[in-house]
Amino acid sequence: MRALAVYRKELRQIRRDRRTLMTIVFVPAFFLLLYGYALNWDIKHIALAVQDRDATPQSRALIAAFVNSGYFDRVADAYSPGEIDRLLDLNQARAALVIPEGFGRAVLSGRLPQVQLLISGDNANTATTVMGYAGNIVRTAGAALSPESGEKRAPISVEPRIWYNPELRSTLFLVPGLIAYILMITAVISTALSIVREKESGTMEQVRMAPIGTFSFVIGKAVPYFFISLASAALIILAAMALFGLPMRGSWLSLLVALSLFIAGALGTGLLISTAAETQQVAFQAAMLTSFLPTLMLSGFIFPISSMPRALQIITLIVPARYFLIALRGIVLKGTSLALLWPQMIALIVYALAMLTLASVRLAREKH
Repeated sequence: MRALAVYRKELRQIRRDRRTLMTIVFVPAFFLLLYGYALNWDIKHIALAVQDRDATPQSRALIAAFVNSGYFDRVADAYSPGEIDRLLDLNQARAALVIPEGFGRAVLSGRLPQVQLLISGDNANTATTVMGYAGNIVRTAGAALSPESGEKRAPISVEPRIWYNPELRSTLFLVPGLIAYILMITAVISTALSIVREKESGTMEQVRMAPIGTFSFVIGKAVPYFFISLASAALIILAAMALFGLPMRGSWLSLLVALSLFIAGALGTGLLISTAAETQQVAFQAAMLTSFLPTLMLSGFIFPISSMPRALQIITLIVPARYFLIALRGIVLKGTSLALLWPQMIALIVYALAMLTLASVRLAREKH
């Protein structure tokens, strides 16, 4: 009977605490749906650029085989090697199919024509999968295009060339993602605890009475952690270069700009969390939830965004690590200039300003 009394008391307490009840019941189901779709090793909708120098029915049939496979999306037609370079540098294409002149004549005569597939190797897992897909498609299309003869072999061969990471070293793919992952977590958690610490110690009341604007207070809180995070990022990158052979093919200044914008957004996120949380424990949990899972799962760090359902692709638009990873891999692995990365830079600027502004607005409401 005593256990029954405790049960009834606890049940009434849970009914009063609607927030905890919602968390226990619905959050697990939400994560199941979210990451059940995000955790997908199947790679589809690979952006494919095409350079068809032959323009014959046979070359068009080969291109159609790639598109109709369901794995490749034809996103651009390139008419020069320079256009292919630009498309791969900017991640507008993950692979480029180059069909040489005389391809159709070679197929009809039973000779062994060769096509070239250029693959961006900044993501070693995707590049390996793309090579496998392309080999199967070319073999199937070659058998269909071959003239009637007793030969069993397909008359087409594919020559894959991996750019930026010819050895397909997984380290060069993972290290930039780890840099973004470590920076996001450390920056968000450090600032998420800062204002909450003031609340718990009682010094926040003194700050509210001080003649200082809320935005100035937020910036003042963020600046020390900004320099600490920047120093940490420099240490991580230098260690990655020394230990894992991470190259530096771009400008150090471009890298500094990208790092600064990403860190500013992460610090703003942490400050926003700290204005809403009342205890350091809650702030820590919220910081981990908003930094750990999105950066790991929804940034393109491990799972390609193009393979996710459309709804999840829209959600990834508000994940800052998505833009930072494109910029970081472009600068470090490809040598992409900052001028070509302006969409990512603008996205990081907007995110940083939004987080810092929201943190200031919430803090100003608390002062009144």
